[in-house]
Amino acid sequence: MEDQTGSGEGEREGTAPKENQPIKASSASTTSIASTYFNNKIPIPEDVQHPVFSLRKLWAFTGPGFLMSIAYLDPGNIESDLRSGSVAKFKLLWVLMSATFLGLLMQRLSARLGVVTGMHLAEVCYRSYPRIPRIVLWIMVEIAIIGSDMQEVIGTAIAFYILSDGKIPLYAGVLITIADTFTFLLLDKYGLRKLEAFFAFLILIMVVTFGYEYIIVSPDQPSLLQGMFVPYCEGCGPEQILQAVAIIGAIIMPHNIYLHSALVKSRDIDRTKKDQVQEANKYFFVEAAIALFVSFLVNVFVTAVFAEGFYGRNVTQVYDSCLQSGSPHASVFNTTKLEVDIFRGGVFLGCQFGLAAMYIWAVGILAAGQSSTMTGTYTGQFVMEGFLNLKWKRWVRVLFTRSIAIFPTILVATFSGIQDLTVMNDMLNVLMSLQLPFALIPILTFTSSETIMGDFKNGRFMTIFTSLLAVVVIGINLFFISVYVHSLPNHWAMYLLVSVLVLMYIMFVIYLVWFCLVSNGLHFFERMPNPIALTEKCLSCLKPRETPYVLSESISGTSLDFQADATDFGSTSETRPVGEEQEEF
Repeated sequence: MEDQTGSGEGEREGTAPKENQPIKASSASTTSIASTYFNNKIPIPEDVQHPVFSLRKLWAFTGPGFLMSIAYLDPGNIESDLRSGSVAKFKLLWVLMSATFLGLLMQRLSARLGVVTGMHLAEVCYRSYPRIPRIVLWIMVEIAIIGSDMQEVIGTAIAFYILSDGKIPLYAGVLITIADTFTFLLLDKYGLRKLEAFFAFLILIMVVTFGYEYIIVSPDQPSLLQGMFVPYCEGCGPEQILQAVAIIGAIIMPHNIYLHSALVKSRDIDRTKKDQVQEANKYFFVEAAIALFVSFLVNVFVTAVFAEGFYGRNVTQVYDSCLQSGSPHASVFNTTKLEVDIFRGGVFLGCQFGLAAMYIWAVGILAAGQSSTMTGTYTGQFVMEGFLNLKWKRWVRVLFTRSIAIFPTILVATFSGIQDLTVMNDMLNVLMSLQLPFALIPILTFTSSETIMGDFKNGRFMTIFTSLLAVVVIGINLFFISVYVHSLPNHWAMYLLVSVLVLMYIMFVIYLVWFCLVSNGLHFFERMPNPIALTEKCLSCLKPRETPYVLSESISGTSLDFQADATDFGSTSETRPVGEEQEEF
């Protein structure tokens, strides 16, 4: 199938990337290895009457940011929100708002990389990092995708369980989720805008359902605003501090940075024209800000509902309330310790505000889980195709990348009870927190590079500011992990295993930082052996490539030639037409 441009003309431009062959800028934006989602590009209309800001152009650019924002509304985030309200009332809303703002800054960098280079983050990593670090980086990102997928699929399965009054067991809900995810993904055959409209509809369902819960609970508005704008947590102890760290870990998803850099490639932008690149960066940022504002409101709705309705209650009060309301799931609160998660949260709402509140909650969770599962499928494809330069047919890529994440989920759903998932959710949040440096460091590396971004590289202030924020976020998440480690079994073998894994993890993070410094002109660090080089005894094979990118002579900073590496994993010297790999799903 021929690649479709925004003007509607199908062209075969160039060939698939080969070893030691540059990928021309004219085709980089339309001949991506990752053909998923980009069979058609959205044209950007001209609007000479509104040269500064055009609503018509904003509408044309609207889509990628809302798909990206779904990761901020997945079941893992919803559970983090409700637990935040249940343990700290409104006092951590300022943390939620700050984390969302930080996420916006990181998504801005991601979108700029995709717009300026015409390639998403995984593809740039493929053309920049040597083979061994690249494969390790891919594995780390895949682990993050698997962890997020498990939360999303199980969250959807819990929604089916609630809506069916327990008649659909957890494992059956997982199987249904897998099936309908593949069905919904067929929508991209009917046009990109229809697919984006479907995702927008799912977000609207979340706004309506969680907004309904917010209205019936009627939280105290002055307390809510105080918690949102006063950065202080009076009377907070270790539990509240740990929950604040969990909020940051849940909001900033490592694989979402890879996703957004790919989604922005769906717009028809002439990257040889600097004004079009600047315009695209502006409108994508505005769209992302609007999308994340909507996601922030939904997160506030959930936090406020449980801050007002659940905070300060004891297990006896909740259990008696469920018995009086005749809830079919009242037994979940027949325990000595009061805990709340997605399932128990829905049951509580049904006990306190009527069964309709429980079912409406389940519909919102279903929309959150289904939408995030679908975007997770796209992320898995972009990451695998980008890092490994796959040449597979599309349906094979979809099946393989989805299977990697689904099999662990089926095992967990089959052998774990629905009431045992809170501990697993904590473990998955820790797992994704560990992967955060493997998205933040690469995106800072490439967007700060003049060789890659040209005139659009990060300014000095933005580089310093985002770098400090990245250090803070990584440090906070490492604290979260250190706290979790204390809950592991007290056995020497476990401590030995954790020590070895932590050492390897720190060595790889140091290597990525070293790579970032060297590739951005601090060549002094080339004389300092990095940890991986010491173990590999091969410093030269791990250095940044001397000329991985060549600025086009046409317009500096907007048109890039990408030089492939002779050691590209899975590369082939065979020349193939661009459209050959773009199979129908």
